[in-house]
Parts: sequence; structure tokens; C-alpha cells
Amino acid sequence: MRLSCLDNGHRPRARLFLRMTSRDAPDVVRMLLYRPEFFARPLLALTVEAMRGPSYWTVGEREDMAHRIAERLRCPFCIDSHAEMTRLAGHDPATSRDVDDAPPAARREAARVALVWNVVNRLGNAFGFALRGDQLHTGTKALHRFGYRFPAFLLAGGTDAGHDDPVDNLRHAVFEAPAVTDPARRRAAATGDGLTEPWASYTALVRDASYRITDEDVARLPGSEDEVFELTVAAAVGAALADYGLDFGDSS
Repeated sequence: MRLSCLDNGHRPRARLFLRMTSRDAPDVVRMLLYRPEFFARPLLALTVEAMRGPSYWTVGEREDMAHRIAERLRCPFCIDSHAEMTRLAGHDPATSRDVDDAPPAARREAARVALVWNVVNRLGNAFGFALRGDQLHTGTKALHRFGYRFPAFLLAGGTDAGHDDPVDNLRHAVFEAPAVTDPARRRAAATGDGLTEPWASYTALVRDASYRITDEDVARLPGSEDEVFELTVAAAVGAALADYGLDFGDSS
């Protein structure tokens, strides 16, 4: 990955978990276990609901949606992972129903699937997620088996906003809660308004063309890795919320 903190900056409980389960955990798992209170905890709550909660859509159809989003955002890690997750769900993509023909409640459920993966694919591209060894099979098998659920002790810490809707909790965590960068700067990363270079160009890439981000783009960013992490997440979540039809003040 492009940020060393996502490889080896985890809390003791996460380091112990990674040692006990796999020294070569997939990059997406390593990212989600880094400072989970910042955004991973509400994102995972939304992911479990969207991908495995009661729905008009089968598990396989939801995995196929995720695969199609990965193709649109050109994230190789997610393309391969969700193709395998679709296979594990026993689903033939040719049988997927059309979202446009679905009832309104089902379209809302599909939009939440899209919200999750519009975030994750952008981060996968920005942070340089890659599949190594047999991760395509072992990692996806674990995610499929546990339905995107992580042990609660790994996500503990910090204070949630306490909203009933995980979309509201995600928005609060990324754009309002205390962090290394101030909230105004994180909101600017989400919209592109008011950022100086090279941050303005970099966050625009995250939002609009994350597949074009290179090692050099990340290396020339000033500031700490935590600053890069937070502003990248803010840009990705901002773009995903815009696709979902929300801004920072809307009620979901």
C-alpha cells in the first residue's frame, strides 16, 4: 500500500488479531483496522446492512452490483474480489434484475450498496490495494463467510454520533468529528473548494479518476500520513455521497 501506516500503524489489539489470523491480511482489511473510529466503524455498519441485511436483492445480486461499480471505477482489486464474491454466492450475473425496474424501496437498497463501494473502490485505487498470493480466494472466502462483519473489539474506541442511520454516522465521523485535520479541510476535500495545491489536484483525482493516482501523486503530498489518510477518505466519501444524492447537511 502507498501509506505505511495502513500496513503497520495499527493499535495493539489489531496487530494481535492480524498476527493470529494472517500476517498477510488483504489491504482492505488493513485499512479498515487502522483508526476504525475515524470512518471504518460506520462504514462497516452500513456495509453489513447493505450487503447482508434483509433486501429485495439476493446476496449474489448485491455482489454483482459491487462488481459492476468496481468495473466503472476501474479498481482491479475490487473487480477481482467481487467477481469471486459473486461466484461464492452462486450467482450468475446474467440473471441479475434491473435496478430501474425495481420498486422504490429496492432502488434505495441498491443505492446503499453503491454508496459503500463508491467509497471503497476510490480508496482501493488511491491507496494502491493489491491482491497477493492466495488472497483472492482466502480473503473473499472469509468476507463471504462472515458477511463483512468484524469482531466488535477491533472497532471499539471513540464516540459515535448516535444517529439511527449509519449513513448519518459515516458523514458525522468523516466530516464533523475531531481528527488530525480540521472539519473544514475535510469538507473542502469532499468538494474541491478552497484547497491549495497539490491537495486540490490530488483530491480531484480521488473524486473523479482515482484509477489514475500514482505512487508519485501520493509521495509529493505535504504533511503526515494521517493527513493524507483523512483527506483521501473525505474526498472518497464526499464523492460517494454526491452520487447517492446527499450533501453534508442532508438527512438520509
